[in-house]
Amino acid sequence: MNVSSPPPRRRSGFLRGVLALLLIVVGVLALWTWFSLGWAYSDGERAGMLQKFSRKGYLCKTEEGEIALYLVPGVAPKIWEFSVRDRKVGAQLDQAVGSWVQLHYTEHLGIPSSCFADTRYFVDRVTVSGQSPYSGAPPASAPPTPAAPAAPAPAGPGASPATR
Repeated sequence: MNVSSPPPRRRSGFLRGVLALLLIVVGVLALWTWFSLGWAYSDGERAGMLQKFSRKGYLCKTEEGEIALYLVPGVAPKIWEFSVRDRKVGAQLDQAVGSWVQLHYTEHLGIPSSCFADTRYFVDRVTVSGQSPYSGAPPASAPPTPAAPAAPAPAGPGASPATR
């Protein structure tokens, strides 16, 4: 009797290849995520009226906000949306809704998932001034001042009977 060894298993080689490919894809995705969140394409400052700040998301809760950028008084503002990753900055913005704010942000391109943010702009510092830089505009949190009562019309010879 001739006893022969079983033929080599090809399946295990195929599974190893698929597993190696899967590990490479996960590794590249992890490196891309680390790179896109760690490297800032640009940074800068924006100022405007903080209109909205909220926590959004079904699975991944993110903090998102928007400010109204008033370029010229009397013209409709441009809305700028941003995200916040720092809870301390988020708490400051929660208290500043309706106020004039100056925000420092960094822009991150190519973020792979909305679990990190809905926008590519991450705010990391906030300065609340409370007052619009346009002259004569009251602070957003100040109550409106009551109007002065109108002076009574003078009663004279040509006045109607209702005003006498």
